[in-house]
Amino acid sequence: MDAVVNAAVRLGGFAATLGLVFGAALWTGAFAEVPAALAPAPAGGDPHAEAAAAIPITLGLESSGLVSTAAGYALVPRSPTAFRAGVPGELAFIVTGTGGRAVTAFEPRDERLLGLVVARRDGAGYQRLDPQLGPDGVWRAPLTLPGGVHRAYAEFVPAGGPPLVLGLDLFAGGALDPGVFPLSPVAHVGDYVVRVDADLAPGRRSEVFVTIDRGRLPVADLEPYMGARGHLVAVRQSDLARLPTVALPPSTTPGAGHRSGPGLLFTVDVPAAGRHRLFVEFVHRGVLHTAEFAVGG
Repeated sequence: MDAVVNAAVRLGGFAATLGLVFGAALWTGAFAEVPAALAPAPAGGDPHAEAAAAIPITLGLESSGLVSTAAGYALVPRSPTAFRAGVPGELAFIVTGTGGRAVTAFEPRDERLLGLVVARRDGAGYQRLDPQLGPDGVWRAPLTLPGGVHRAYAEFVPAGGPPLVLGLDLFAGGALDPGVFPLSPVAHVGDYVVRVDADLAPGRRSEVFVTIDRGRLPVADLEPYMGARGHLVAVRQSDLARLPTVALPPSTTPGAGHRSGPGLLFTVDVPAAGRHRLFVEFVHRGVLHTAEFAVGG
C-alpha cells in the first residue's frame, strides 16, 4: 500500500513539473520570434510594404524591456529606485557586460548612444529622458515621478553586442491617480491635432500612419528627430512590454481615409492581441511634442 501511495506521489510531482515546464514554454513562446509565414507579404510593388518586409521581426524578451538582464548584459541601478512623488530626483544606472564590468562603449542608434523613456504601469506618465554617460560608466538623468510604479526602458547597442531594450522598475510613493485611456485615433497636443491609423494585427508586422495638423492645415515641415521625421514608442498595456518599431521613409502617396498628404509611417511588431499605448514624438519649430494614444490590437 505504501508503495502505491509513494508511486502516486511521485507521479503527481512529475505531472506538476511537466505542467510548470509546459507553462513556461508557452509564456516564453509568446515573446519568441514570429515565424516568417506570419509576416505580411509585400503588396504588388508597394515600396512601403517591401521596406517593412525587409526588416526582420524580433519579439524576444531582450527587445521588450520586461527583463533587466539579457545576452550577457544587465541594467544595474546606481541610485535608489524609490522616489518621492512630485519631488525632483535622479536616476543613475550602469550597463554591465563581461565580468560585471560597466560598459562604456556603445554604438550610436537613432543618433544617440542610449535612449531612455519611463512609463507608469497603468500607461500614464510617459517621459523621455536625456541621460548623460560619465567616465565611470554611470548614466545619469534628472527625473520627477508621479505616484505609482513605473518602468524605465533603456535602449542601446553595446559595442560588438546586440540591440537591447532592458528595463527597471521605479517606485514613487504618494497618491495614485489611475489613468483612463479611451480608445481614440485622435490626440490634441497644444494646438496640434494628431491622428493615427493603427490596425495592430496580432502576430504580424503592422503599419501605423500618423498625420499632424495645426490650425486645420497639415504640418509638412517637421524637423529631424532621432534620425527620422518622428519617433514612435509602442507599449502593450497589460504587461508594459515594449514593441519594436521602425520609422519608414516619408509618405506622400494618396490613400484611403486620412492616409493622404504628408505623414509619418512606422511599422510595429505585434506578438499578441491586447490594448496598446502609442507615444508619437515629433519636433516642430524647435519644440519636442508627444502625442499619446490608446489603441486595440
